[in-house]
Amino acid sequence: MGQFKVVDAGFMTTVQDLGRYSYQQYGVSVSGAMDHVAAKLANILVGNDENEGLLEATMIGPKIEFLDAAVIAITGGDLQPAINGKSLELNTSIAVKKGDFLSFKGMKTGLRSYIAFAGGIDVPVVMGSKSTFLKAQIGGYEGRALRAGDILKTGIAPMSVSGREIAGNFYDYGSEIVELRVVLGPQDDAFTENGVETFFNSKFRVTNNCDRMGYTLTGEKIEHRDGADIISDGISMGAIQVPSSGTPIIMMADRQTTGGYTKIANVITADLPKLAQAKPGDVIVFKKSTIEEAHMLLKDLENKIDEVKKQLSAKNKNIAEEIKVNNIKSYNVRVNGKSYAVKVEEL
Repeated sequence: MGQFKVVDAGFMTTVQDLGRYSYQQYGVSVSGAMDHVAAKLANILVGNDENEGLLEATMIGPKIEFLDAAVIAITGGDLQPAINGKSLELNTSIAVKKGDFLSFKGMKTGLRSYIAFAGGIDVPVVMGSKSTFLKAQIGGYEGRALRAGDILKTGIAPMSVSGREIAGNFYDYGSEIVELRVVLGPQDDAFTENGVETFFNSKFRVTNNCDRMGYTLTGEKIEHRDGADIISDGISMGAIQVPSSGTPIIMMADRQTTGGYTKIANVITADLPKLAQAKPGDVIVFKKSTIEEAHMLLKDLENKIDEVKKQLSAKNKNIAEEIKVNNIKSYNVRVNGKSYAVKVEEL
C-alpha cells in the first residue's frame, strides 16, 4: 500500500468515482465525478478500472506530499499542476517519488481536474461506491471534502503504467461559450411557445451559484403557461428546472432525487463534461437535439474511450516485448518504501 498526505486541500477536493446508483428511490443522490469522461481517462491512464475512486479538484487544486512512490495522472480542466514546482503535462501518467509534492498554480482552462492514483484510493465502499456525497456526509474520505493533514492510502502502483499519454482533449475546455445539446421534456408543454423560443434563442450566463448540486443561470426569463409547480418526480443529471422566476437551473451530480419544478429539457450525456467544466461568467447556449442523436453521440464517445484503452494496452504490450529482448527481464521492486529497477538475465 502507498500513502499521500494532504498539505493544502485547495478550494474543494473530494474522492469520487462514477457514482452511487440504485439508491435514488431511498433519497440517496448518485454523486460521482462531475466530468465522467475526464475521470474515466485518468483511471485508464494509470491502469485502473474506469470506476475506481480518484480525486476531483475544483478551481484551486490541492497540495499533496507523496509518502510513497506512486504513479498518477491528471485530466480534465487545466489547473496548472506541478511536481516540485515543475509544470506537469495533463493526460499523461507519471511516476512520482517518495517526498515529491504535487501542487496547482490555479485555473487556466476548465474548472475541475481529476487526479488518479495507480492502484486506486483505499476508502470504504458505501452503497457500492467510493463517491463523496457531501450533504449526507457519506462515502469518500469520512464523508467530507479533504482537509490539510489528511493521509489517504492507495493501492500498489505498477510502475509499468507510467509514461502513457492521450493526445489532445476530448473537449474544448477553454471556450467561454458552451453549447449544450438538449432533449426537450419532460414538461416542455408547461411552457409557452415564446418560452421555448427564449430558451433556444438566448444566451445564459453561469452565476456564482453553481456547485456539485446545480448550476443557476441568469438571462432572459422563460415563460410558463400556468405556473412552475408540479407533483415531484425524478431528476436526472443535466435536467433543466425552471422555477416561477423563469431562471433555468441545471441539476448536477449531487442533485436531489426528486423535484417539484417544471423541467423544460435535459442536457445530453455526451455534453455533461463540457457543462461540468463551465465556470461562473461562462455563457451557455442550448441547441435542440433528439433522443436518437443523444444515443448516437454517447455511443461515439464510448467508442473513442475504448479506442484509447486499446491504444494504451497495445503500447504496454510492446514495452513488455522489448523488455524480454536477450532473455533479460526487468522488474520494479519496492523495499522499505523505495522503488528499485531490477534486471534478471535468464540462463
